[in-house]
Amino acid sequence: MKNVVVVGSQWGDEGKGKIVDWLSSEADVIVRFQGGHNAGHTLVIDGVVYKLRLLPSGIVRKNKISIIGNGVVVDPWALLDEIDEIKFKGVEVNPDNLILSEAATLILPYHKEMDEIREDAAGKSKIGTTRRGIGPAYEDKVGRRSIRVMDLASESNLDKRLDAVLSHHNAIRKGLKKNEFKKEQLKKDLLKIAPQILKFSQPVWKKIDNFKSQNKKILFEGAQGVLLDVDHGTYPYVTSSNTVASSAATGSGCGINTINYVLGITKAYTTRVGEGPFPTELRDEIGDLLGIRGKEFGTVTSRKRRCGWFDGVLVRQTLKISGIDGIALTKLDVLDELDVIKMCIAYEINGKKFDYLPASVDDQFLAKPIYKSFKGWKSSTAGIKKFEQLPENAKIYIKELEKFIETRISSISTSPERNDTILIQDPFNL
Repeated sequence: MKNVVVVGSQWGDEGKGKIVDWLSSEADVIVRFQGGHNAGHTLVIDGVVYKLRLLPSGIVRKNKISIIGNGVVVDPWALLDEIDEIKFKGVEVNPDNLILSEAATLILPYHKEMDEIREDAAGKSKIGTTRRGIGPAYEDKVGRRSIRVMDLASESNLDKRLDAVLSHHNAIRKGLKKNEFKKEQLKKDLLKIAPQILKFSQPVWKKIDNFKSQNKKILFEGAQGVLLDVDHGTYPYVTSSNTVASSAATGSGCGINTINYVLGITKAYTTRVGEGPFPTELRDEIGDLLGIRGKEFGTVTSRKRRCGWFDGVLVRQTLKISGIDGIALTKLDVLDELDVIKMCIAYEINGKKFDYLPASVDDQFLAKPIYKSFKGWKSSTAGIKKFEQLPENAKIYIKELEKFIETRISSISTSPERNDTILIQDPFNL
């Protein structure tokens, strides 16, 4: 029995939703352990499109338990809206198949407002956040002033907690010449939805420990990608949480010995949303073609993604940082029409060659990719389920990619459909 962590090995948007959904057929429990409703997963199942933001991908499968861990920041209204959306499409959601950590931090309206205020004030220096309050909520968490799910159970406690957090936020708002945020209406709004939220609330660490003792297979589902990790990503153009695999332990309340296998979801090219360095970005017709064929628009924001060639240097770096055992290569079919396909194998920065991306953001912006070129296969790979059936040039590209990143490819995705996957190594049954 294996417990598997799934993380994105690039800047997110690698196709984790499909892979997690595909793996969840074997899992008993699916755990979301970091991020917020800024990170979305799109699933296509029997022609029905599900766009998930907070709910784990396993929620669309029957007889699975989905968990939102303490490492996730939760907008309670967004969560309830998402539950309603998924129920409208015929998916059952109840306290038996959805568990919300009682220790999860809540995203509240003043977080969203602060996110917008700071992004607008930053001008050209903006980070490119989704303006959903994720960063400010995490700031309150580490500042030990956040409102957590458990605080909704007591009106008197909620009142005191709101006084504490708003004294902080209102001091900042005053300095920015913004109106103070009023407590009373927010308290009423929270108490109104409290019963709907609290019915899902449980001590997640205890539930996971019970599932382990029952030999349940647990799938930990990460959001975004390692290059957006607040410690290991392209700082400061990153998210506000740790997106590496080890965050699965802290974000759910289980020991690292719970994790048996780490799967990195890796796109056959590279995309990025928002601001920040992107060495292999293509601002030409090929970049446009990748965006069109790959339908590169954000699940949550609908923002157009920046597109570029596969960056082997970055992926090799993230695989080592996150301890990834194998990768699921996605969106191979997007490259089908190209005459030439390139892979970045090194950088040049100020005349010096680098085999990694330095931590300095100034160096990251200056990094010029050094490419290795491959002949395109100019034929469809869509829907192929066996490696032997792939075009010869596609096999060459995949094998060279695998060799360069020094990590085994465990599966290859050839379309958004759940079953259009070439399985090479099953993470649950090694």
